[in-house]
Amino acid sequence: MSHSESWLQQLPQNIVIGLEQGSVYSLVALGYTLVYGVLQLINFAHSEVFMAGGFGSYLVVNGIVGKRHITGMTVPLTVLAGVLSGALCGAAVAWLLEKVAYKALRRNGAPKLAFLISAIGASLFLSNLAGKLFNRLPNNAFPTYFNVNHQVLKIGSAKVSLIVLIIVATAVVMMVFLDRLVNRTKLGRGIRAVAEDAPTAALMGIDIDKTISRTFVIGGALAGVAGFMFGTAFGVSNLMGFTPGVKAFAAAVLGGIGNIRGAMIGGLILGQAEVLIAALPFVGAQWNDVISFVVLVLILLVRPTGILGERLGRAA
Repeated sequence: MSHSESWLQQLPQNIVIGLEQGSVYSLVALGYTLVYGVLQLINFAHSEVFMAGGFGSYLVVNGIVGKRHITGMTVPLTVLAGVLSGALCGAAVAWLLEKVAYKALRRNGAPKLAFLISAIGASLFLSNLAGKLFNRLPNNAFPTYFNVNHQVLKIGSAKVSLIVLIIVATAVVMMVFLDRLVNRTKLGRGIRAVAEDAPTAALMGIDIDKTISRTFVIGGALAGVAGFMFGTAFGVSNLMGFTPGVKAFAAAVLGGIGNIRGAMIGGLILGQAEVLIAALPFVGAQWNDVISFVVLVLILLVRPTGILGERLGRAA
């Protein structure tokens, strides 16, 4: 069998794996793009919000599994508890991050560089705090409350495991929810108004500080859910947010930083590109992390504003 035939045979399964990775990138990228759309700054501590969601859900799931025997009927409830706890922890850390690291700087009219330095400092603090509290092991595995590799679907030659189904289904629900929230609700109109023109939005009665805090909370909740899904598949650690966070940032830029649908598309494209290109015989999995940035550079050479290239305020 030639290398090309082998690659084609593996293509359906690799598409499924790429969809799994891309779904996680998209959820984290949404947090980057929401904050950038409103404040025009990159929240480089967002990867630690992702980590906080992973650890929060890890503690909750450990508590549930440690106290009772998990049966097939209680697996969905355990997953739901993990999703909710990840979202709550991510939202809480993002809210606190905005209050401590950004609010005073924003009110004092600090330069953008000050926000960047504050974000990096907060990122290092949160990462080291998690390492101190939960030890610095590279992988704190979730308790075995279901067989993550259990096959639930077969689409052609592609086998879809339970964890892939959970990750993709949860990501789709969360992304659709966010898109509807931003485009169809009063809160969403407020977020878009602040992103478009904050001084005018304030004159129209919109509370800028509350809108910004809620934007951080929404983005943090999505990152927290992604942290749970990533942790279930790969375990959690105090450094777990770095690589997915950087790739999610690349996905946000790829789709069009500040554009919600662009972040979704960018994450899915990046996930597919990583898996499909790494599967080529002359590339290999060792180049997996490099592929993201090669794809990003190539896209930006053709379209510097990203695929969709619109800011959040104009996204409706």
